[in-house]
Amino acid sequence: MDHPVETTALIVAAMRAEESTRSDRLFEDPFAHDLAGDAGRAALRDYRAAAGASIPIIEVRTRYYDDALLRAQDAGIAQFVILAAGMDARAYRLPFHNHARLFELDQRAMLEAKARGLQSAAPRCERHALVVNLAEDWPAALVTAGFDPGAPTAWLVEGLLQYLEASVVHRLFERIGRLSAQGSVLLYDVVGQALLASAALEPVLRYMRELGAPWVFGSDEPGSLAAAHGFHPEVTDASVIGNAWGRWPFPAAPPHVPGVPRGYLVEAHKR
Repeated sequence: MDHPVETTALIVAAMRAEESTRSDRLFEDPFAHDLAGDAGRAALRDYRAAAGASIPIIEVRTRYYDDALLRAQDAGIAQFVILAAGMDARAYRLPFHNHARLFELDQRAMLEAKARGLQSAAPRCERHALVVNLAEDWPAALVTAGFDPGAPTAWLVEGLLQYLEASVVHRLFERIGRLSAQGSVLLYDVVGQALLASAALEPVLRYMRELGAPWVFGSDEPGSLAAAHGFHPEVTDASVIGNAWGRWPFPAAPPHVPGVPRGYLVEAHKR
């Protein structure tokens, strides 16, 4: 793949593959190695060479959203949507019920590459892979594919928002809100404004710019994105979760301390 966002998806898959080999792993993704492929492992080496030591945000948020999706299922939700699914293999590795329906939305090249990496695997739920452009009318494509707007849905928007302009982010949440019945759950992550201006993280930010996938959106009020559309958000600093799991390289800063680079994980419920 030569599209920058597709390259980031391969890097994430390579990170998930490495995490799966650790004795203290936060999750196990047996498909990530094949999904990353040689290209993903090479891209991860390039990323680390450019960025230096990395914070395990991918590993922490993967586990966080694994748990959140299964909580949603335990609460009775049977319809799931993953936007910009990339190399996500949750349809294959999480213990979804047989009757669960999971819609993965992404660009054609990404879904075709994923299909090649998963050609010998079978999903653990009813999986629908939809070729869409999130800047266009993807809700219509989703409904045409069998999505039921009247049923509670668990939405996952992982590792996407920082690449989008603010206007696109707000339109995305407006569409999700319109398609979400009472009882729906919305999961997403947001980088803080201080992170986008952080000197310590400049090597990472520079790498993403040079790759062609600059980080342009951040917010220190991430819950407002969901609250504006009828959701009740719970916002967690990723460093707090990372410390609780013994995997963060430094203590979490208290929330009132200004200027700290933060990554936020959000779980929002529509009641």
